[in-house]
This record gives sequence, C-alpha cells and structure tokens, in this order.
Amino acid sequence: MASRAGTVALPQDLVDITALLDAYFDVVPDLGDPAQRVAFGTSGHRGSSLKASFNEAHILAITQAIVEYRGRQGITGPLFIGRDTHALSEPAQNSALEVLAANGVTVLVDARHGYTPTPALSHAILKYNREAAPGTPQADGIVVTPSHNPPADGGFKYNPPHGGPADTDATAWIAERANQLLENGLRGVKRVPLNDALNADTTRKFDFLSSYVDDLPSVLDLDAIRNAGVRIGADPMGGASVDYWGEIGERHQLNLTVVNPTVDPQWAFMTLDWDEKIRMDCSSPSAMASLIKRMSLGADGKAAYDVATGNDADADRHGIVTPDGGLMNPNHYLAVAIDYLYRNRSGWNPESVVGKTLVSSSIIDRVAAGLGRKLVEVPVGFKWFVPGLLSGEGAFGGEESAGASFNKRDGSVWTTDKDGILLALLASEITAVTGSSPSQLYKGLTDQFGAPVYARIDAAATREQKSKLGKLSASDVTATTLAGEEITAKLTEAPGNGASIGGLKVVTENAWFAARPSGTEDVYKIYAESFKGADHLKQVQDEAKALVDGVIA
Repeated sequence: MASRAGTVALPQDLVDITALLDAYFDVVPDLGDPAQRVAFGTSGHRGSSLKASFNEAHILAITQAIVEYRGRQGITGPLFIGRDTHALSEPAQNSALEVLAANGVTVLVDARHGYTPTPALSHAILKYNREAAPGTPQADGIVVTPSHNPPADGGFKYNPPHGGPADTDATAWIAERANQLLENGLRGVKRVPLNDALNADTTRKFDFLSSYVDDLPSVLDLDAIRNAGVRIGADPMGGASVDYWGEIGERHQLNLTVVNPTVDPQWAFMTLDWDEKIRMDCSSPSAMASLIKRMSLGADGKAAYDVATGNDADADRHGIVTPDGGLMNPNHYLAVAIDYLYRNRSGWNPESVVGKTLVSSSIIDRVAAGLGRKLVEVPVGFKWFVPGLLSGEGAFGGEESAGASFNKRDGSVWTTDKDGILLALLASEITAVTGSSPSQLYKGLTDQFGAPVYARIDAAATREQKSKLGKLSASDVTATTLAGEEITAKLTEAPGNGASIGGLKVVTENAWFAARPSGTEDVYKIYAESFKGADHLKQVQDEAKALVDGVIA
C-alpha cells in the first residue's frame, strides 16, 4: 500500500477528544508500569491520557512537587503559566491552577484567555526578573505543551527564573517527589476547586502577547522587512502562535498573511507525517506539505510569498519555506542564520561564541571557523544554551530539530527557550537585508565549505542495550577508522562543556556519527553526516550501526 505521508488526515486518523478528556480525569496511573510514572525528558513530562501517562493525578503531583521545589530554592515571586492548543493542555493547566492557588502561589495567566507560545513565556519571565527592583522575588513559569507531538499527547514543563528549561537536577527532584506523591495516593497535594482557584487573589492576568510582540524590534530589524516589502506567509499549524502572527503583521505593519488561522484539537487539516501520524513537526516535508504546495510557482513564475514559515504547537520550532528551495533542512537554515547574525549584529559581544548541539551539522563548525568565532558543542537539550544566552557570551544557540534562539540587537538576552517565531521572522530579515533567500545563501555556504549530506535512522535495541549505550566511555570503542577515514575523535562527553552526551559520537575529517538511546522506544538513534556524498553517508551509517551493536552487545 502506498504511503499516505503528506496527504490530508482522514477521519480514522483523528483522536476521539471526548475519550481523551474523559481518560484524563478517570484513569489512574499504575505506578508499577515505568511508562505510567512521572518522567522528565529534555522537554518536560509528556504522555497521553489514553496510555495512562498524562492524567490528572500526574499533573496534581507534578505541580505540588514544583511548589515544594520553589520553596527549597527560595523562589517566591509570581509563576507565569501558559498552554498550547493540544486538547489536554487546558485541563492540565486548570489542574495546576487548583494546586497553585491552594498553596498560595501568585500565578499570572493569559489576560486574553488564549494560548501562550513557549518563547512568550520565557520572554515574560526574563523581562519581569530584569525589570524588577533589586531584592524583588524572582519569577518562574510552567508551559503546558507536548510541543509538536500528536493530538492525543500532553506535556508539562517547568522553567525556573532563568527562563529556560529546567536542568537535570531540578527535573530529577521534581519527578522523584511527584512519584512519591502518586505512591501516597496524592496525600500531601493541596488543592482547591477550579472556580476558587480562578477567583483567588493570587491568580492574576498578564498580557503575554503584547509583552512579546511589542518588544520584537529590540531583537529583529523589522524596519528592513517592512521597507523591503517582504511578503510573508505564516502558518501557525493550529498552534499557540495563531493570534501572535496576526498581531505581528498589524502592529509592525508587515506584509504578512496568516495562512491558516484554524485551531482544531484533532488537527484534522494537517497532512500526515512520514509515519502516517498527525504530528505538527514544521521541519518535516510531509507535515508541511500544504505550506510547501502554497509556495509552488504560479503561472507568472512567482510564488505567493517571498518567505513562508511554519511553527509547531507551542511555537518553539520553526520551518522555513522559500520559493527556490522549498522547505529548508533545519541544519541548513541554522548555518545561514549563524553566518548572517554574526556578520550583522554589531551590538553583540565580539567574543560571543556559536552554540550548537553535537548532533547538528558540521557545516556550522566550518561557518563558525570562517567567522573567526569559537564553537561550543553541547549535548542534546536547549537547557545547555541558557548560561551563554543570559550572559551574552553565547549569543546564539541552535539544535538540529529546528529549535534556536539568539540575543537582542544590543547583545542582551531575548529568550532562553527555543523561539520558532523569532527564527521564522529572521528569515524575512535575511531576505530583506541581503536580497537573497536563505536557501540561496545556503548554496553560497556550500560552495565555500562543502555540501554535507545528513540523516537520522533508528536501530533496534533492548532496554539493557540502551542503558549500556548511555554509559559508554571512549575507551570502549576500539575502532580506528570509519568509512575509510581515520577516526579523529571518540566522544562520550560534549567538548563544549564536558557534560555527558548519554551516548557516543565518532568523528573523522569529512564525516561523523552520533548514537543516542531513545527515551520512549526500544531503539537507539543514529545521526550521521558526510561531506563526501550520499554513498559515503550510507557507508558511515552501516559501519556506525555495526560498531555500536558490537559495543553494546
């Protein structure tokens, strides 16, 4: 049967919203099943009520644990809370409000009763803490989102006062305490009825949208975009950025069209992803098929927009579509963004480094070297970029999964969480200032530095094998060559900060691979890249799998 990837979802692909919401309140997790316990990955606790992994009990316990964590850390300022458009996000936010109000925590919720993109919440935390008088208690926040995950999923993420994702020490403590509360039948969880929580003196309103949208000129050259008349097509993909894009166009007088303002918790308008699932992945050609089609050239030889962009459900990821290049590979766009920003941000620290995750393309390494900038390579997870963005020493941080942020034009911090709206608008600034599309600029970079071929594949692995992979040391790898080239580095720690990468990276002059265990499936992921073409990449992948299988057997 032919794949339906890239085609519009059919009725049988849609989640039953009533069943999903009923399960959120009715299903009690079985803590004997590890999949039903609280577990924080790189982006918070995620799961589905239909799988007993994201239910009311989980959220009540996690919120109480966050309250107690705040107390231990001396965090007594307001807590900003926002949600995306997933069906489970509103009931989860309500559950959290019941616990926060009962504990006397001052909470700031969206003044418009709308959706809050992850970057808008990070921006709000940082702005509050920066503008508060000395000695004022610091603010933090909760984002209720599973990001680009399917419609049946829910997610819950804690952002401490630095505005970015919580580090491992924080999430480990919160998860452990939440599971203790679940094991004790939620004894120890304080809670009031929702109506009381909404009307509590401690529950207050905050205009996330205005705070974020009105501050955009401090981080982007919107005058250049406006004056050049760049035609922008912005697709919120049914996510939290839906109202933001319209306001951005109107308030800053940009030639901007919101391509699809529909919000539907089933995401019935979406085209199916590569595995025929509904997933709001703006880096996937299959999920972005509708927007890509809109950018096809008309009879006059022109596309509808100069730049088209997509965002996932919480708008922390970006997808860039150009008339000449279609949907850009996230690695390609990161390279272009870095090259442009470090050449055009005179207000940045001249010594600021370039931050990337270790599974991002090595063309970024070559671009950074061409700029005369130090490259800092960190493990997977945006939390590793937080210190640099805060200090200005790392003015840009990006990862291969289409997530990035960068500092304001004066070098001060904008967000410490991924900002898909920002990176999407940057594509228009690049087009306006350079007169070329980001994809045309990427071609120029490959002419200078070579054209890499990049891919990610999965390989089967048991839980024991995944555990072994996550604990490897470089000395466990005895191979000296990879795909015909001498191995120049075997890494189990990130060279940028010495943190464990939870896997293995092997590097040669013209290629590399990285292997990391999946947190949710019985597979490990192999990221690989070659500057010597597709055939060489295939050889790298084959030898990588054989090497890793031999080490973890």
